Amino acid sequence: MANEKNQQNLSSLKGSLSGVDTFYVVDYQGLTAGQLSKLRKDIREKGGQLIVAKNTLINIALQDGGRDFTDALKGPSALVLAHEDPAGVAKTLSDAAKANDKGIPAMKGGLVEGNRVDVKVIERLASLGSKQSLQAEFVGVLSSHLSGFVGILEAYKAKLEGGASEGGSADAVVADASAPEDSAPEASV
Repeated sequence: MANEKNQQNLSSLKGSLSGVDTFYVVDYQGLTAGQLSKLRKDIREKGGQLIVAKNTLINIALQDGGRDFTDALKGPSALVLAHEDPAGVAKTLSDAAKANDKGIPAMKGGLVEGNRVDVKVIERLASLGSKQSLQAEFVGVLSSHLSGFVGILEAYKAKLEGGASEGGSADAVVADASAPEDSAPEASV
């Protein structure tokens, strides 16, 4: 029979993984307690969660969810769940690895929006920046295009209004020019 503590840890791990479609498997060995604590805090600020557990428990919890990461679960492993901002959490992990000479935490693989990805995809995702910065960039691009479009509409409106006033004066000139011709024959009759 399995150890009761392991059963509780497995149950807790399964609960944490339910509904999560983005996570990263990382090697955290070599981080000091202070570095690990700071990493947890930084990940939490990005809407993520760092879970350190035995590989066998992680493997069982993932396989129960239909996810096989047996090949990535070699050596000390931790799961980093990204609840809100997958790119921001990946960037936090990347920045933490660059901050020390050992390159830890080291990426082993992951799942992004339900699709298994390798380390290179996670590194590209980390280079994108956070969800907020991407949204701000998108709003900026959209705003510049919209203001350009508004400028075009205003210029077109001004052209139409200018054409209408010119057309109105042209109609008046035509009416004035035709009036004497119409009245002239009547006067002569």
